[in-house]
Amino acid sequence: MNTDFVNLTTENLVNEHLCCIIRSKKSHPGIEAKRQWLSDRLKEGHVFRKLNEKATVFIEYAPLETAWVPIVGDNYYYLYCLWVDGSHKGKGYGKSLMEYCLADAKERGKSGICMLGAKKQKSWLSDQSFVKKFGFEVVDTTDNGYELLALSFDGTTPQFAHNVKNQKIERKELTIYYDMQCPYVYQNIEMIKQYCETNDVPVCLIQVDTLQKAKELPCAFNNWGVFYKGNFETVNLLNEAYLERILKKSLKQ
Repeated sequence: MNTDFVNLTTENLVNEHLCCIIRSKKSHPGIEAKRQWLSDRLKEGHVFRKLNEKATVFIEYAPLETAWVPIVGDNYYYLYCLWVDGSHKGKGYGKSLMEYCLADAKERGKSGICMLGAKKQKSWLSDQSFVKKFGFEVVDTTDNGYELLALSFDGTTPQFAHNVKNQKIERKELTIYYDMQCPYVYQNIEMIKQYCETNDVPVCLIQVDTLQKAKELPCAFNNWGVFYKGNFETVNLLNEAYLERILKKSLKQ
């Protein structure tokens, strides 16, 4: 197995690809937005480790205190994303990346590692059945099925910020909170803008651009949160069919 991995740094960030959306020549606005977001996060201890070839094989995590998610706890790492795709599946890369994160956390004296999950696996969240093999357990939940998974080294546990349990906002129009942690966010926002303009759907797009805003969000969030008619809908990125289901479901209520 090729174990040639590389960690992104402020020095190599400009020249390294970001795994999620691989482009060799043509620039991609989502990638550049992610690269800019990372340039500030790396200084805060954020880790992006990937296979050193053009492949979707990487792990991304950060100190919970500076992770842009409404989760609180002391001395934890927050796991944003662990992704192995295509022909690289089944070769042990995910295990290697997870073991690296575990070793890094223990070496730095962390209390544990946590990540967002759900009772039913969500397509834009890391595979929770995989991390449970390493001992991750559910330590907090929301009423609509989201879970906080954690692997504790010292018996302490993180939790959702109290505001996560709100799951409601005053705005009634389609409202989306987002940040640029994921390079797919940019193109999803552009699709939604176009759809809503074409179909005369009022929409409010709120970019989460500070750590404080992220910690104060009224819903579970990994980099994306959708509300409609004031109710929280999903952390999943949307395609047109999914968006239409949300709009139609609310009409029936």
